[in-house]
Amino acid sequence: MIEIHLLMLLITVIIGLIFSYLAIIEKDLLKAIGFSAVQAIAYSIAFYILMAPDIVLAYVAIAVGIYTALLVFVVSKTTRYEVV
Repeated sequence: MIEIHLLMLLITVIIGLIFSYLAIIEKDLLKAIGFSAVQAIAYSIAFYILMAPDIVLAYVAIAVGIYTALLVFVVSKTTRYEVV
């Protein structure tokens, strides 16, 4: 039983790392925000597997909700694509 939980934890953390990397290299800022939201969801699932429901509730409300909405608002006031 513990092996299944550790495997699920490993998969969610790897998914979070992959989407973090995608958010960093993405030139389209709205896609980067979407990747960041998926990363936050993956990490909240990892926190749930680690049996920390209070951290999950706060993390989902802040990282997925408020943070994503604030970044979408800021990007709407600027240009959508990053110019290098």
